[in-house]
Order: sequence, then structure tokens, then C-alpha cells
Amino acid sequence: MHRLHHAHTDAPEDPHSPRNSPGFWATMLHTRNSYNDIFTGKTVVDDKYRYNLPEWKAFDKMAHNWMTRVIWMAIYTALYIYFATAWWMYLFLPFTIALGTIQGAVVNWWAHKFGYENYKMDNTSKNILPVDMLFWGEAYHNNHHKNPSRPNNAVKWFEFDAAYFVMRGMHNLHIIQIKNLLPLRVAIPIVKKAVY
Repeated sequence: MHRLHHAHTDAPEDPHSPRNSPGFWATMLHTRNSYNDIFTGKTVVDDKYRYNLPEWKAFDKMAHNWMTRVIWMAIYTALYIYFATAWWMYLFLPFTIALGTIQGAVVNWWAHKFGYENYKMDNTSKNILPVDMLFWGEAYHNNHHKNPSRPNNAVKWFEFDAAYFVMRGMHNLHIIQIKNLLPLRVAIPIVKKAVY
């Protein structure tokens, strides 16, 4: 679905463009339906969009069902029961349960509506936050659309992609392999002191 979004950004074939839906909730519903149609095979995805993607059919089948979702909700609830020290803390439980959906909604809707652009392109992608500690680099959506295979979404001196440094640590531990590994001097832009 992500590759389809990049190939058809803001076009009718885009599985989650705000241009294809009248509002935030409609965009979320369209995204959900697009995902379900791809998962069930109702939407046939060309092989060029599936190239070099891992296929974990057993994992996908396990992850894409209501029982797994209920189990995760039970785990979150158990953590709240164990760690919450006051009743009002439980008000955050629905937010915790929906956090993945909220993050996806903000990045896929908001980042095509509001923000700043480092690159002028033929789409509506924007960078939401100048310092992205909330979405771990996902808020640099304009940067990502310009360079979709770049592991570090930060490009300006004030932008920081925390996920890149987690990926770098996993790379150093041989858990994953980053093919486009950037030297740290490029990953952390250095601001030169002004000479007066």
C-alpha cells in the first residue's frame, strides 16, 4: 500500500490521499478499506509494487484478525492496571489502544494538508514538525516523498529523525541491514558557528 501511495500520490489510485476523500474520517475509512482490499486480494497489486518485499503470510494472517487486536487491547489494559496510580490515568487507555491508527492518520492526512516543504514536487506532501520527536521521522513526509529509499528522513540542520538512529543501532547489532548507510556527519548536520 505504501508503494502504491508513492506511485500514485494524490491521484485517484492513491490508497490514502486526502484529495480522494472529503475529510479526515473519510480518508481514514478509505485507507482502511484500501488495506483490507489489498489483504483479501480484492485489489490486485502489480508485481512491480511487490518486488523485493518479504512475504510473511502466516504472520499477516495472525496480525490481521480481531482476536489479535483484542489480545493487544487486553495487554494494554493489564499494563494500565499494573502501572496506573490514579483513576484519571485510565482516560489515556483509549488513546493508547488507538495510537497506531492515530499516528497513521496524522502522517497520511495531516502531512498532506499542513506543514512546510523542503522540496517542491507535484504532490501535496508536507513536513509537519521542524523537530520530530513525536512521530520518529514520519512527520518529514515531504522529505520522504522526495527520497523514499533514504533511511534518514531528516535533511535540514534542525530536523532530527530518531528512528534512523534506532535503525542504525539495529544495523550495528546485525539485526537489520541498512543499504544506504549515511555517515554520522551527514546524519547529524553540524551548525557552524558564525564568525564575527
